Amino acid sequence: MRKKLNMPKTREEKIWDIIGVGGYLATVIFLIIIWKQLPEQVPLHMDLSGEVDDWAAKISILVLPAISIIMFILLHILEKFPHVYNYPKRLNDINVAAFYRVNRKMLNKLKNLIILVFCFIELEFSMIALGWINDGNAWTLIIILLAVFYPIVEGLMKQRKIK
Repeated sequence: MRKKLNMPKTREEKIWDIIGVGGYLATVIFLIIIWKQLPEQVPLHMDLSGEVDDWAAKISILVLPAISIIMFILLHILEKFPHVYNYPKRLNDINVAAFYRVNRKMLNKLKNLIILVFCFIELEFSMIALGWINDGNAWTLIIILLAVFYPIVEGLMKQRKIK
């Protein structure tokens, strides 16, 4: 079992949490405001070009916020236990705090960016349902991939610098 360290959240992690939670709350408030205006059928899925290729009942628009909150809570809990993450063999008593901090920051960014991606998709689906836009954005997939892989690549690069 690896050593547990009491490491308070950094300012950067707190800011990312505020951005993630703020984006989530803004999306939920937006849904509450537009709920009565939403048609009975809302987008459920888009193809790679951003065209809606499946529709579902209005209530299905609540799936992404529900998944978002569950993911946020689970990843937030996991964030508190950096000693259970997978580390390279060069982890030792001297560099343990650096490894924990880098990996915890990576998970924190990933958690909040995933929430923001879900909010973006939710807003896009809502705007399509309301007729504010015709189709989704073909860039959505690229945004999702960048949002997910950016913190991972950044974290791995920082981890490589730890002696």
